[in-house]
Amino acid sequence: MALPKMTRVRQHFDAPVLTDLPAAIHEELDQINVASIVRPGDTVAITAGSRGVANVATAVKETVEYLKGIDAKPFVVPAMGSHGGATADGQRTVLEHYGITEDTVGAPVKATMDVVELGSLQQAGADDLPVFMDRFAAEADHVVPLNRIKAHTDFNGSIESGLMKMMVIGLGKQEGANFYHRAFFQYGFEHVITAAGSFILDSGKIAFGLGLIENAHEDTAKAVAMTADNLLQTERQLLVKAKSMMGKLPFDELDLLIVDWSGKNISGTGMDTNVIGRMMQNFEPEPLKPAILRIFVRDLTEESDGNATGIGLADFTTTRLVDKIDRHATYMNGITALGPQKSKIPFYYDTDKEVIEVALDTIGLTKPENARVIRIESTLRLTELDISEALLEDAQLHSSLEIMGETLPFEFDTTGNLLPFSTETH
Repeated sequence: MALPKMTRVRQHFDAPVLTDLPAAIHEELDQINVASIVRPGDTVAITAGSRGVANVATAVKETVEYLKGIDAKPFVVPAMGSHGGATADGQRTVLEHYGITEDTVGAPVKATMDVVELGSLQQAGADDLPVFMDRFAAEADHVVPLNRIKAHTDFNGSIESGLMKMMVIGLGKQEGANFYHRAFFQYGFEHVITAAGSFILDSGKIAFGLGLIENAHEDTAKAVAMTADNLLQTERQLLVKAKSMMGKLPFDELDLLIVDWSGKNISGTGMDTNVIGRMMQNFEPEPLKPAILRIFVRDLTEESDGNATGIGLADFTTTRLVDKIDRHATYMNGITALGPQKSKIPFYYDTDKEVIEVALDTIGLTKPENARVIRIESTLRLTELDISEALLEDAQLHSSLEIMGETLPFEFDTTGNLLPFSTETH
């Protein structure tokens, strides 16, 4: 079979960087006049999550210092649903991994899986939906949700991953996370998060929020403090900004996307669903773009420890990836997230060459050598990518793309596998 030839290109993203995060946080907290909200002696629970947010330890530390400067009594609570093995010690360990300890941030870390039921959501448009909150947070005078605001991998909406979700699912701990994930089937993700989050805002527990947004290179681009009464509206605005800066493929219609690495350290779903245009979520519609006919995932990262969640988002993979799968970890993740369909094992073959040939034999009338193909290292690394000849003319007209090298055939080793992405010569 004649395969398409490939060319290395570089994407140039709009990637502003916040160079002085501590100063920005203090300025933001001054602007919303935190001293008029939090009084001397008040206890304040600051949330910290389980995702790898850039500079999160610094953001928590500076918020702690600011609150201590007005004689408040801040402490940190893990807000990560059932993550960390659904134990208090496990969640404390997750925060330690991200550099958040009493010594590093200057405030106690109080971890518990116990929750308090704040009320129910009958008046918010959904029957019999209880609203839970971490016991330590509920006992504090105030709660400060601190998190990155970004696109979610399970749904599209005006509110996705950010402060509202952290208030509802993160502070809901295992009991809340499990309940809300089931509620999504009846009411939809955005409705549940918005209704339960608004209930928490109306309770008066939230003093203010601190939202961080990142650029396509995962650097902190902006930090914004918001009062409780403006939190929902501000988060919606920041989500639009965050989406405008996220990494994405330069073309919306492809015959084949080759992804070198999938893994939990790349995305909770192995591959970022916003990049590949596939969510496979029961209670949400599929994205319209990008429209990718076939996806081939080559391997699983070592950091995933065999958790191949999201492999079902692909059409094809390799025997070497399948041999790395820890069925227990993968199945448990799929059951907890109520998304077993995302982890079904695709067609798999012994070599990359076999997969590419089979994949290009399933794209309709388009000849394989004329296929629209992109190869990426992972959905997290989109600055450099390989594109097929069919995309080259469009790439030359694309203002954010730079042609890096000559057009060459796919390079396979003696076993029929592609050479590593980073060491290919173009």
